Amino acid sequence: MTDRSATFVSTDWLAAHLGDPAVAVVDGSWYLPTENRDAEAEYRKAHIPGAVFFHLDKVADTSSGLPHMLPSPEAFARAVGALGISDKQTIVVYDGAGLFSAPRVRWTFRTMGARDVRILEGGFPQWIADGRPVESGEANPEPKVFEAKLDSAAVRSIVEVRDIVATGSATVVDARSGERFRGEAPEPRPGLRSGHMPGSSNVPSGALVAAGRLRSDVEIEAAFSAAGVDPDKPIVTSCGSGVTAAILALGLETIGARDVALYDGSWAEWGGAQDAPVVTGPADK
Repeated sequence: MTDRSATFVSTDWLAAHLGDPAVAVVDGSWYLPTENRDAEAEYRKAHIPGAVFFHLDKVADTSSGLPHMLPSPEAFARAVGALGISDKQTIVVYDGAGLFSAPRVRWTFRTMGARDVRILEGGFPQWIADGRPVESGEANPEPKVFEAKLDSAAVRSIVEVRDIVATGSATVVDARSGERFRGEAPEPRPGLRSGHMPGSSNVPSGALVAAGRLRSDVEIEAAFSAAGVDPDKPIVTSCGSGVTAAILALGLETIGARDVALYDGSWAEWGGAQDAPVVTGPADK
């Protein structure tokens, strides 16, 4: 089993570090539209003391026409600096589902140059279950300087993914459900075709999560192995809009994969590009 201390912190650890100026606490909750949950309103109602709210759809390139795409480093630095977050702090991210959107927020911070970003194990549900304190209302952080630098190796564009699909130079792993991957279920976003990229594999993100926590290394390895994915080879993760793809990237990280990037546009971009190749049915292993 790998040491997950560089990736996760417990509620005990976070409770002991509340108020520590070297630690920033971030509520990175985001929910699918079908869940009818307002993450920001829930944050205002109750959050971990000192936490700030990271809005995935606002700290983003809102001009792209695609959901929560990475902003420019300059825009990211302004936004998170205003939230009182420095790249030199230990940044602890959590979400209201336990483990859903926090991996995407962690990936975003790391891709923008943050050195130490961890996830609260079990998320906000575990914090509440452990009887930890909460507060309500808006945050009023003191601004800090975040020196953002994009790690281009961590993210792939549609141009790069087109080349990968054509050449097979990396394995594309899709985090969507099997039904959506095979084209048996319609996409929740209007105007998108059903199916998957030729040559891609399918590891539904839910296969890596149990009760709001990342499954064991053995279970993660088994899930990727069953899909014919070799973690020692280059991998690009994808999903519906780039959120659950980060769960796959997190799982791969914990089992030692070293060459993993995330397709930021994911199916929201690929499925809407009429000239991008799409196939249906099971994956070709």
